[in-house]
Amino acid sequence: MSNLIFSLNSTLPIFIVIIIGYVLGQKKFLTKEFCSVADKLVFRVGLPAMLFCDMTSIDLTENFNGKFVLFCFGATAISIIVIWILARIFLRDKSLTGEFVQACYRSSAAILGVAFIQNIYGTSGMAPLMMLGSVPLFNIFAVLILTIENPSHKGKLHPGAILYGILTNPILDGILIGTIYNLLPIGLPAMAQKTFNTLGSLTTPLALLSIGASFEGAKAIKKLGPTVAASFCKLMLLDMIFLPIAIKFGFRGQELIALLIMLGSPTTPASYVMSKNMGHDGTLSASCVAATTLFSAVTMTLWIYVLSAGGFLA
Repeated sequence: MSNLIFSLNSTLPIFIVIIIGYVLGQKKFLTKEFCSVADKLVFRVGLPAMLFCDMTSIDLTENFNGKFVLFCFGATAISIIVIWILARIFLRDKSLTGEFVQACYRSSAAILGVAFIQNIYGTSGMAPLMMLGSVPLFNIFAVLILTIENPSHKGKLHPGAILYGILTNPILDGILIGTIYNLLPIGLPAMAQKTFNTLGSLTTPLALLSIGASFEGAKAIKKLGPTVAASFCKLMLLDMIFLPIAIKFGFRGQELIALLIMLGSPTTPASYVMSKNMGHDGTLSASCVAATTLFSAVTMTLWIYVLSAGGFLA
């Protein structure tokens, strides 16, 4: 029950902010113009700042576990590639491929990861190492997939255009600069750290309000099938596949909780922002963010119960 209450406290406020955004959008308080500007602000300023802070805050030397980082990297890469291949084969509406794939794998690892592990163990534990092994791949593949699967390209995209789109993407720039700075023998000045943290703090609330205000029920209903499929993959299927493998590899406790966050936490609101700013409709992304956020409180609590009952969290 305590895990259920914690899960609800972590996820329902996010869902409620989406609903508030929807109501404000219906009241014309948040206009389409505002949402368009907010999405660009989050994409070009908020997200890069947040990811820069994430990468500079990861301690690459203390308690480094190479086996765990490699497992996170491998599980992330394999799941993304397989989902992408299957989506290209089986998804009827090919214009949804980019959004569908991103919704299936891209977790709210940075937002929920530390909070969940701290609630259970009192320390951030393996969350930073999980983020090191997965978050860069989340974003790199997101840029690659959304660029290649952009509906407006109609199959005429050249490799040079793909490379240019990747190199000039603000998300990847934030990760790259943050990683480089992390490796330097100097720390980030307190004033600069607070500035980037303030800019990064804009990301989640603005993205959630924009998701709600831009939500179109009629369009979302037409995409109910892909939404259900992506949500099941995000909240259940990846956990069902990779958690038993992780247990076989000997991972326990904080490592399994970190992997649960990586594999089974809700689709990140950043997926909607990136989709909208990279030429996609965004309706499927918004639907998946709302659906996975709503149901994750139950599914994540279920997974914690299963792992605890099996004696793997002691």
